[in-house]
Amino acid sequence: MTRRPDFRSRAHPAWWAFLVHRLSGLALALFLPLHFWALGQALHGAAALDAFLRFADQPLFKFGEWGLVLLLALHAAGGVRLLLIEFGAWSGLRKNLIAVTAGFGVVAGLGFALALFS
Repeated sequence: MTRRPDFRSRAHPAWWAFLVHRLSGLALALFLPLHFWALGQALHGAAALDAFLRFADQPLFKFGEWGLVLLLALHAAGGVRLLLIEFGAWSGLRKNLIAVTAGFGVVAGLGFALALFS
């Protein structure tokens, strides 16, 4: 007997929290090689690093920095949420934890955006 997929679970906030945590982790992992490449420009001398930093001072990169901080905050908060669920004695606070972690990620992203454009 073959089970048919039940998509009702995708309407639950915990599924969306799982998805955000996994996708933010994947995006951060894909960012790491680019970050190491940028840091490696310092090994080629000050001129190469300065050229990259001038290139990275464009508005698209500023938006990318904001997105990176938002992804990092969401991923970290989602990880803390999972730790609280796994090791905490709570059982009914899951939706509240999801709301708190999402709120933390948005506040961290908005705080960074405010500091970026101030």
